[in-house]
Amino acid sequence: MVSPAVDIALIAAIAIITVAVVSLVGFKLSRSSRELGSEAELATYNTLHTAGLAGPHLRRGLTPEGAAKAAGYLRGMLDSSRLVITDEAGVLAWDPQTEDHDADAMVLAGKVLESGRTQVYRRPPGTPADGAAEGLAAEAVFSPIRVQERVVGTIGAYSAQVKPSLVRATNEVAAWVATQIELAELDASRTLLMEAEVRALRAQISPHFIYNSLNAIASYILTDPVRARELVIEFADFTRYSFRRHGDFTTVAEELRSIDRYLLLERARFGERLKVSLQIGPEVLSTVIPFLSLQPLVENAVRHGLEAREGPGHITITGRDDGEYAVLGIEDDGVGMDPERLRQMLAGHTAGDHVGLRNVDSRLRQVYGDDHGLVIETAPGAGTLITMRIPKFQPGHEV
Repeated sequence: MVSPAVDIALIAAIAIITVAVVSLVGFKLSRSSRELGSEAELATYNTLHTAGLAGPHLRRGLTPEGAAKAAGYLRGMLDSSRLVITDEAGVLAWDPQTEDHDADAMVLAGKVLESGRTQVYRRPPGTPADGAAEGLAAEAVFSPIRVQERVVGTIGAYSAQVKPSLVRATNEVAAWVATQIELAELDASRTLLMEAEVRALRAQISPHFIYNSLNAIASYILTDPVRARELVIEFADFTRYSFRRHGDFTTVAEELRSIDRYLLLERARFGERLKVSLQIGPEVLSTVIPFLSLQPLVENAVRHGLEAREGPGHITITGRDDGEYAVLGIEDDGVGMDPERLRQMLAGHTAGDHVGLRNVDSRLRQVYGDDHGLVIETAPGAGTLITMRIPKFQPGHEV
């Protein structure tokens, strides 16, 4: 028979163990909750994640294809029963998908496009709230998508009842969409600028080089007609490459072939004064580079490095593998230039003859970022070394 004192001790022990287990479970649940974050933190994360999924679909601008893919994500961000995206001319996308109410949506969107202000549309008096979100009786808020002071479209969110929180959220989503469209326009402008710079570079190359090349060819017509014919063919191939109409990118191998033709024509003018060395690793030949990014540097070395000096000049063209990058260099032992004047020229603060250098440096920075501009080492009388580091793997850049 167990004594009452033992019963009391046993009960006390069980109680202590129970409290310890409950405390341990509570600690684990509390710790797990802290690791997951508060409800506000989780909501913020989910919103940012959804925005990250929608963003890429709008980076080509406000198009039907992009709007259709982004609409579902935007509706999820607003937690609305239906969402519509319009531009200035018509409906681009619905979520859930429908075409039955395009005209009605554009009536609502039209007032926003005209006024530039958010509009809230209430349910007609006497319409029951139940099921209102399924049809036109639903309430809606339409917010303007404003890009550089111009309303280019609208976001419309439908709900059984439009609350102030939905109005604010729709305004924020519309502003976010506008930012994505501005980024898309910036990308398009950057592409147009790059194309314009290539055209400017062609215009800069052509008068000087064509004049000198034709003079050199003419000098051989009577004395060495075979040589003159060969130079005419090389000149035609060089100009065909330089003035081609397709592609913003080329390969190191293609650019070197064009440089070889260029130097062949320049040797016809300079003769033995022009010495050239190539040290190119075969693994860099297939690297994609912006079109006309090496040839202008070689022309700069000839025109501004060697042409102004007496006696022979030497140009060295190098290409080596450096892990994820191809390192390309153009070096000459010509007259060099003042580093401060060079910095001013690359910044666009001074006019000068080194248009090719500034052009190439600008395009490299546009394509790969500021860390990939030209690295130029020079001093008066000390020649010039120009280096560029190009990523070997470039998704989206096609030759």
